[in-house]
Amino acid sequence: MIRSLPFRRSLVALLLSCSVLVSATACGDSGSDGATRTGASPSSSVPAPASVSASATAERQRLAKTRFVANAGLAAGATYQWIVKPYRAGTFKKGAEGRTFALVKAGLAGGFAYNRLKAAAENAKGDPLLSKAVAPLTAGIESLRGMAAKLRDGEAGEGDIGAFESVIDSIKNAGKSAGAEVTDKVPSTSQLTG
Repeated sequence: MIRSLPFRRSLVALLLSCSVLVSATACGDSGSDGATRTGASPSSSVPAPASVSASATAERQRLAKTRFVANAGLAAGATYQWIVKPYRAGTFKKGAEGRTFALVKAGLAGGFAYNRLKAAAENAKGDPLLSKAVAPLTAGIESLRGMAAKLRDGEAGEGDIGAFESVIDSIKNAGKSAGAEVTDKVPSTSQLTG
């Protein structure tokens, strides 16, 4: 065990040296003569690509849709599981058993859903069709900003719960119209708490 410690230190030092060497080499600019220059202007060092390939654009759009579906699905699942369902069951009413825990969880779910909806709207910008479908919904998403506190404090009413459902349904419909169907995915409690 005593002999392995110097070996580990040597190995770590070697790996760090190699990474510094590789990063320093990668940062240099290779001119037409093959010599490495530093401090070259960006416009003279790398020619601009003539055009972006169609396959790269298609891949970006596919990833945008995939991320949109994942984020919107998590928002929808959290909203239904910890906001809509307990509200309809009467768990948020004063005197209901488990009310405090349900309100705390609803507050976390409200903040989580808002965050995921914002991310989904950002993801939608990567696909032209999805971007057009989601763009009108950004005001609705923003209207949910303070809802987490209202839920946590037990001040959310039928209209607030309806607003959440409405935004989620609109996002799902927008995704479906753009070929990115959203299904509810209930996040774990650890995902809610971040």
